[in-house]
Amino acid sequence: MLKLRVITVLLLAPLVILGVLKLSNPMFSGALLLVILLCGNEWARLAGLRGIAERLFYLLSMAGLMIGLWLNASDPVLNLAILAIAGIWMGMTAALFVWGRKPLQQVSNQPVVALFGLMLLPFAWFSLSRLHLSSEVGPQLTLALLFLIWLADTAAYFGGKRFGRNKLSPVLSPNKTWEGFFSAMLSALLWVVVVKQLIAVPVGYVSLTAIALIVASVSVAGDLFESMVKRRAGEKDSGRLLPGHGGVWDRIDSLVSAAPVFLALMIMLGGFDG
Repeated sequence: MLKLRVITVLLLAPLVILGVLKLSNPMFSGALLLVILLCGNEWARLAGLRGIAERLFYLLSMAGLMIGLWLNASDPVLNLAILAIAGIWMGMTAALFVWGRKPLQQVSNQPVVALFGLMLLPFAWFSLSRLHLSSEVGPQLTLALLFLIWLADTAAYFGGKRFGRNKLSPVLSPNKTWEGFFSAMLSALLWVVVVKQLIAVPVGYVSLTAIALIVASVSVAGDLFESMVKRRAGEKDSGRLLPGHGGVWDRIDSLVSAAPVFLALMIMLGGFDG
């Protein structure tokens, strides 16, 4: 399984990196919209929308919301909306960490999860689109965010396998450990040092360190949230599109939660005005 995961990453990573750095913002946003809709399809299925017609309506609604955000991108109210979405994810992070030992009941329908998808996925897309367009270093910052999530996820996996003793969330994700979590935090500190050397990040070391640690923590919550939804739906993976990884949501669960938080913190700490 690990070998298959590595092969998939080696095939997809160059395409993602080139897309982030070379595509114009409209092209990048359009490609990302398709990825988010693929994720939304898996989200809807796990939430209980099994029929083709109801899932199509769900995805059309999601696409309409994203197009609406695009057309109103200059509205300053959307900055407040991004801050609100980031606040929701940070609140969910605390709740999911506490939830770790409470039993879950398997259900066939999760209407609240479906509604959350219509709110959280469009703003994940919008946050990445805005970040990509935020400044001259927008594409580099977007790629840096992706590397932060990949690095934290990798450090958590190998740190947990090597040192893991204490379960982080036995019910939601039995393989996650506190040792893996703290390995991810250490990798985030390494990320700060490297990024400050390579990119003209518009915030100082202290602010970027705070951003990295918070975003890495929230990225774990994105993974835990998806695990909760899958377990309640009685599924192991969100889909089968990516060999070794499962579905699209399995691959971008951390990004969905991290992107709005990263953008919100950059706005709050003066990195740019959004």
